Amino acid sequence: MENAVVKTSNLSDIISKFAKVCKFRSVGVFPDQKQNPNDPCNEVEEEVFEDYIAKENETRDITCKPSRKIPTPHWNDAEVSKLFNTVSALKLAYLEFQRAHLPYDPDKIIEADNLVVSHLETLRRLKRLYLKTKQLQAKTELDAASRLNRLRDEVEVNEKHLWELKTQTKAKESEIHSLNETLNCLVAENKKLEDKIVSVSSFEFVFRAASKSMHDFAKPLITLMKATDWNLEKAVESIVGNVTYAKNSDKKFAFESYIVRRMFHGMKLNPYDVTELMSLDDPLDALAAFPNSAFARFCSQKYLLVVHPSMEASFFGNLDMRGLVLLGKHPRTVFYRIFAKMAKWVWILGSFAASLDLKAKIFVVRRGTRFSSVYMESVVGEAIEEEDEEEEEEEEGGQDDLRVEFITMPGFKVGDSVFKSHVYLSQTKR
Repeated sequence: MENAVVKTSNLSDIISKFAKVCKFRSVGVFPDQKQNPNDPCNEVEEEVFEDYIAKENETRDITCKPSRKIPTPHWNDAEVSKLFNTVSALKLAYLEFQRAHLPYDPDKIIEADNLVVSHLETLRRLKRLYLKTKQLQAKTELDAASRLNRLRDEVEVNEKHLWELKTQTKAKESEIHSLNETLNCLVAENKKLEDKIVSVSSFEFVFRAASKSMHDFAKPLITLMKATDWNLEKAVESIVGNVTYAKNSDKKFAFESYIVRRMFHGMKLNPYDVTELMSLDDPLDALAAFPNSAFARFCSQKYLLVVHPSMEASFFGNLDMRGLVLLGKHPRTVFYRIFAKMAKWVWILGSFAASLDLKAKIFVVRRGTRFSSVYMESVVGEAIEEEDEEEEEEEEGGQDDLRVEFITMPGFKVGDSVFKSHVYLSQTKR
């Protein structure tokens, strides 16, 4: 890999020096400059021309005519064609070398690099051969200078062509780099959108789970109140007074409202790690494993706030659970387990909201507020909302409005997403 890089960095220098070397050496060795006999290039040249001179000597011996003039070796069209072919092959080899970078293939790079070097070595040998020939035929070959000029022009043209190819390659590389950056940005944006969709979907799941857990806790609470002869009518009236319920069974929502107000009262949204808490099915296991955690303190505080001492005393005939909670303990009873499950989902909901958006907010809807399908969801289903849509199409005179009586679940604003508050509605005449 390192050899490939080194050869690549020298390629441009070798090509750019080719014409200069031709021009420098074309007049022969300077008077004060001696050829190095150990130079491998000289060995190749000497071998070629020694063979040539030997052949000429053999010819001279056969003819036995010492006065015959030895013909001068010619730089014929075959060598010129070979030079042009080598330069063309060099261009093609260089293009293959560039292609090997996209996609990046070290084996192909090394192979293409070796081919380029091989063609450069061929060009160097051709140049040496040409200079030797020119020295021998300088006085006899009148067209040598023009042929050399043509070679120079051809080399210069090929160098310009090569430079243009390199410039185009750099431009393409720059374009590819720009496209890669654009692609990376698009991939990152898509990843953010995917994460956002997943996050919104996950938060929606936790939001629904928290709402259901409060509904599930309200059931045994009402059952215990009935079993201990509580006056449910008075209890409902004390929670939210002067409410006209569509049906008597809707009064259970008042108890859910009571639980919700106390569970979310003074709650601050902090980005706690709830991964382990979510992995445990039984919240009492989490409370036992982490008795001094923020969740454990939250669970104790909310139990003391939601379950009034008079409730617990009437339900169980004592305040034993309350006493354990005050001591930082968590009793393993069915009632407390249901409460702890509700506390768990409320805690996860707040922590998850803050993790997704540090500026996440909880919002509640005041009583008497006109129903808005953007921020609210009817707790009794879609029937009353459809009725509201139909009535909005009627004339304004005598139209009924849907108004909020109380909430059974607060709403959340997380980033650009709004999770609707669950409300109980009633109709009031304008």
